[in-house]
Amino acid sequence: MKKRILLSMAIVMMALLVVSSSALAVSDAVEDAVNGYFANLPEDNGMIGEEAFVEKVKAGEDLFVLDIRQPDVYNEGHVKGAVNVPWGPDAMPAALDKLPGDETIYVYCYTAQTANQAVALLNFAGFEAKSVRFGWNLGISQVDGYEEIVETEANELGGATDYEINSDVKAAIEDYYAGLADVSDSMYKNYKIAEDMLKMAVDSDADMMVVSIRQPGAFAEGHIEGAVNIPWGAGMEQYFGQLPQDQKLVVYCYTGQTAGQAVAGLRMLGYDAVSLNGGMGTDANAPLGWANQGYEVVQ
Repeated sequence: MKKRILLSMAIVMMALLVVSSSALAVSDAVEDAVNGYFANLPEDNGMIGEEAFVEKVKAGEDLFVLDIRQPDVYNEGHVKGAVNVPWGPDAMPAALDKLPGDETIYVYCYTAQTANQAVALLNFAGFEAKSVRFGWNLGISQVDGYEEIVETEANELGGATDYEINSDVKAAIEDYYAGLADVSDSMYKNYKIAEDMLKMAVDSDADMMVVSIRQPGAFAEGHIEGAVNIPWGAGMEQYFGQLPQDQKLVVYCYTGQTAGQAVAGLRMLGYDAVSLNGGMGTDANAPLGWANQGYEVVQ
């Protein structure tokens, strides 16, 4: 057993030594798009509550909805009218030219972590996009009467729209999605890291920085050892420049949702950032998350 643990820690260390090209040049347009979004974060944090979303669908509102879960799960049942654009290297880049620039785009996945990455990227591109809080598994499917808004018939995207995305921003988003293929078989799949893998990395003093984006009060009550605090909120982009570009950054929030948006922004700016699966963890997303897994927090 001891040999197995040592081998696992060695694999973690080797993976953490592989730092992506974080020093890549970032165009002014990309920098402005990312920093502009975080400088003016919407009051709803780019999210809609699961109950409010279900009510909108029940009321027959004309919503543009993206289900970014995998096709097999989508086919088993999805929100009425939702179009399937599966999370991965190919689908979203191909869909960018077909998305409406004149209406809100609602996005959901399984637990809302990858949906929040997608939402941030869409907002960087100038769309108005919001994720459905807690996604399908922990959000939509937990709302009483949600079955009324479920269908199995597939919906297709229309043709190209007139909405134009800045060419530099579009190229950066395409690169972002293409990079998912590079981490698909690694401990950073989907630009995330599992709780147990981070625990091993922290215990082995790996060359990385843990970044908490929870609020100062929550950070003071308990955080992952060694973490620095950049609280989520408008203006947080002012502190991005203080982060190292030669280290892996592991970002966590409460449940992994806003961390997904922060990771999208940081990666677009050239940082090698990933989010912690489940964040610190709350009752709403148990057993996911650092604290929900029983790992130590410090004050």
